[in-house]
Amino acid sequence: MGDDATELTPRRILAFLVMVFGMFMAILDIQIVSASLSDIQAGLSAGPDEISWVQTSYLIAEVIMIPLSGFLGRVLSTRIMFGLSAAGFTAASFLCATATNIDQMIVYRALQGFIGGGMIPSVFAAAFTIFPPSKRAIVSPIIGLVATLAPTVGPTVGGYLSHTMSWHWLFLVNVIPGILVALGAFALIDFDKPDRALARRFDWWGLLAMAAFLGCMEYTLEEGPGNDWFADEAVLATAIVMTLGGIAFFWRALSRDEPIVDLSAFRNANFAIGSLFSFLMGTGLYGLTYLYPLYLGRVRGYDSLMIGETVFVSGLAMFLTAPVAGILSRKMDLRVMLMIGFVGFGASTWMLTGLTPDWDFRELLLPQILRGVSLMICMVPINNLALGTLSPVQVKSASGVFNLTRNLGGAVGLAVINTLLTDRGTLHYERLAERVSWSNSEALRQLNMMAQNLAGRGLDGQRGAIAQMVGRVREQATVMSFIDVFTIIAALFGTLALTALMMRKPADGPAPAGH
Repeated sequence: MGDDATELTPRRILAFLVMVFGMFMAILDIQIVSASLSDIQAGLSAGPDEISWVQTSYLIAEVIMIPLSGFLGRVLSTRIMFGLSAAGFTAASFLCATATNIDQMIVYRALQGFIGGGMIPSVFAAAFTIFPPSKRAIVSPIIGLVATLAPTVGPTVGGYLSHTMSWHWLFLVNVIPGILVALGAFALIDFDKPDRALARRFDWWGLLAMAAFLGCMEYTLEEGPGNDWFADEAVLATAIVMTLGGIAFFWRALSRDEPIVDLSAFRNANFAIGSLFSFLMGTGLYGLTYLYPLYLGRVRGYDSLMIGETVFVSGLAMFLTAPVAGILSRKMDLRVMLMIGFVGFGASTWMLTGLTPDWDFRELLLPQILRGVSLMICMVPINNLALGTLSPVQVKSASGVFNLTRNLGGAVGLAVINTLLTDRGTLHYERLAERVSWSNSEALRQLNMMAQNLAGRGLDGQRGAIAQMVGRVREQATVMSFIDVFTIIAALFGTLALTALMMRKPADGPAPAGH
């Protein structure tokens, strides 16, 4: 980076906004299919085990590209790296819409995730290299809003598109904006120059090790909960490859002069703690983005459009809070702001521990609003505290690792959440079933009422009543398992609030130019 890297011009501001929109598209596509998987499954005649790979293939490919993008950005320049990523993402989106079977869709989604993953860290790097610290109160809320809003509104956008048009539009919606982003990137970005000499020192073995490590980790975390973890041969094999790949990756990263991923930023205490916070924020962000639609679909029986309309509240709250978060970041200690955000997020999750099978939009309204507000208040200081004390030279590589921590946090969080839901649901069902026995007078009274009601409609009253009672018990056990997960997440963020003051406040001036 030259000294002119911080020279702000209208062209650079417009280029940054183009990049932000590209990042929004890439992050949105993580969750845009989540509420519409059943529509895609029906359209492609896919099995229930196959359809989950529409999500998994995207995530595996994306987590490999995100840390790699820092090195590629230095070799190619931000302009070429981002422009090619936007163009490739757009082409892959079009291919997804043309898929005629599940195998094609999985390949195209992996391509889409891998290429699109290059756009995400580039935005963070640009924000902390071309904008001086005095402008971060404006820039940080923008990238914080995109990083949290995109996955939150994904199910809403996806549900609306698939319900009103068809599942093909989940991907076709990217084409025109993607072309404009790619053209804008090639025409406007001028932040840095390529360093072609780095390409000769490219660590191919490091890339292979990283792909094995991150790809197998994502597979293990995605497939483990539904396949009894290491009892499944494929999960066990990927866990072994993940471990070996991780050892090889870290050895290459720490022993080479030009590693494929520069981990030196972890020597900075703020970046190390901020990355941990980003990891745990990923758990909360993606975890609750997953849990709300799951509850509404599984317990309330909502379709994709109804789910989207219900969870839209959090996204609206984030959007309205973004400018407030920017103002607060100028007025108060970022560490205190981070602590307030963690407390708010924990409180919003704690409110869900009173969940019942009858909770609807009205009961979920306040927890969703508080969650959206708290996410924005958290994300701005986390980004500033973690990346704001690094030099411009370090930021390009560090931004990829920093974004990776959030995605990995989401992957680990979802794996833990799915395991807890399954295990606790089974435990609660067994305990409730013990109480709903032939010796329980209240259970017998309700069973007889249901039997009479069914018999009055010409149905097998006794058998139907037992089936209804089993369904009630299963529903209650499911709700109780959700409450257990919400309690754990609330406790986690309450604990995080106590550790927020451990970070060092960034200086008001520019970061030092060296490492």
